[in-house]
Amino acid sequence: MASRTEMMVARLKDLQASTADIEASAVVSVDGLIMASSLPQDVEEDRVSAMSAAMLSLGERIAAELKRGELDQVFIRGTRGYVILMSVGEEAVLTALARSEAKLGLIFLDMKRAAEDLSRLI
Repeated sequence: MASRTEMMVARLKDLQASTADIEASAVVSVDGLIMASSLPQDVEEDRVSAMSAAMLSLGERIAAELKRGELDQVFIRGTRGYVILMSVGEEAVLTALARSEAKLGLIFLDMKRAAEDLSRLI
C-alpha cells in the first residue's frame, strides 16, 4: 500500500502529465513544510515551501481586508512563466510553476481538481 506522501506525489505527477504547461508542483503545509513535491532538482524545496506558505497567508489577509471574500488563488506572472498557488483544504497549499505561454484557464481547472483530490489525502 502506498503511503500518503507517495499518493500525493503521484497526484502531482499526474497533474503535470495531464497539463504540459505545468513544469513543477508541490504541496506545502500552511506552516511552510513540504508535504509532497515534484520539483526540478535545481529548485530548493525549503525555499519554495516557505515562500508558498507566506504568499498564501498574505493573499488570505489581503482578500479579507479588502473584502474580496475567501481566497481562491494567488498567481505571480514573471517574464519566464507563472507561479500559481491554490488552497488545499485548510491545512495546505498547492504550488505550481507554469510556462509563460500557458493557458491559465485550463491550468486553474486542473489545479482545482488536483487540490480537491489532495485535500482528501491530507
